[in-house]
Amino acid sequence: MSPSAVPASTANHHFSNDMNLSILGLGVEYPPFSLGPEALETLANRFYPPSTALSKVLSINRYTGINTRAAIGDVDHPLVNQPEAPSITELNKYFREEGVRLSVNACRKAIEEWGGSVDEITHVVSTTCTNSANPGFDHFVAKELGIRSGVEKVLLHGIGCSGGLAAIRTASNLALGSSFRKKPARVLVIACEISSLLVRSELDSIDKSQAVRIGVCLFSDCASSIVLSNGILEREHSKPVYDLLGWRHEILEDTDQDLGFDVDPLGWKVVLTPRVPEIASAAVSPAFHNLIKSLPGLRDVSNNKLPIAADFDWALHPGGSSIITGVEQAMNLTPEHLRASYEIYMNCGNSSSATIISVMDKLRKMGEGREKVIACAFGPGIALEMMVLRRRMIALKGLTSEEVD
Repeated sequence: MSPSAVPASTANHHFSNDMNLSILGLGVEYPPFSLGPEALETLANRFYPPSTALSKVLSINRYTGINTRAAIGDVDHPLVNQPEAPSITELNKYFREEGVRLSVNACRKAIEEWGGSVDEITHVVSTTCTNSANPGFDHFVAKELGIRSGVEKVLLHGIGCSGGLAAIRTASNLALGSSFRKKPARVLVIACEISSLLVRSELDSIDKSQAVRIGVCLFSDCASSIVLSNGILEREHSKPVYDLLGWRHEILEDTDQDLGFDVDPLGWKVVLTPRVPEIASAAVSPAFHNLIKSLPGLRDVSNNKLPIAADFDWALHPGGSSIITGVEQAMNLTPEHLRASYEIYMNCGNSSSATIISVMDKLRKMGEGREKVIACAFGPGIALEMMVLRRRMIALKGLTSEEVD
């Protein structure tokens, strides 16, 4: 990693000291409904004839390891109970209302934990793969929050499940630019996805193509947010939750057809080949070692050795059970290392870009754990995002007993 805003000599020093980047608040907003595996079966039987492909998908749906998925509506929601699947126009209108509402609530939680004011926000970095209207949803979230019109905004698209970490990476580089100019940066990061309303579009494809499409078994709805600071002119009472020590982004060769989210008149269609878990698991180890080598400050001063994967807690994007277990095995981890990823996957499902911040939020509420954390996610490309975080134990101690599991 070599941020352009950081002097070249930085490569020889401890990144946490040089970058001074911290997450001061996190906010996660799930919608009110939790749907079990039976919900998909109900809709399938309600609108589609029996078929071999549908039978296989429903069988897979019963054994994903997901107990419930967060959803914007129940199985009788009007948009998924029309004679035809909702159009992209209908989905956009709904996202403009409910996606913005979820996002505003997540942002308010992050801002409240930070303790600052929206007037202090200098940048907004947002991401979604379930809406592509212009202006983007971030425009309406900023208006609803009362963010100044001159605040710089960036909306990332085309990055799917890796979007949460990509947004944090982008926010970090913006903050480093402000540090270079000796100016404060308070970057609001927003990720929002509403995937549940695409269920009819996916079932249509299964019915018409007789393809086994498992994306319909995995995805859910969520909005999440963080406030990131470069530490300049920071409030005395602000308590960092995580420090950012370094990150890595790379595109895995010959994988651009394996993972995607294609635009369609009925929304978006998931592209997910059987190769993805194996590709993801194989890519994590070299990415981890390259990232750790780029951070000499992580060396143990007593023996000059770099840490191994098991020395970290892991906030892995829960793209599917085979991805989580594959990374666990490839990196010689235990389920305890990945406890937050398993917890979110089982109880909320895969909410694409918004999920990783939810995992980070869950992890800091699950007891003290390890001081340092690896956050990792995969998105279309296939893109790999990886980040090293340091937990501030004082932030954990500040939580109430109800907030700590």
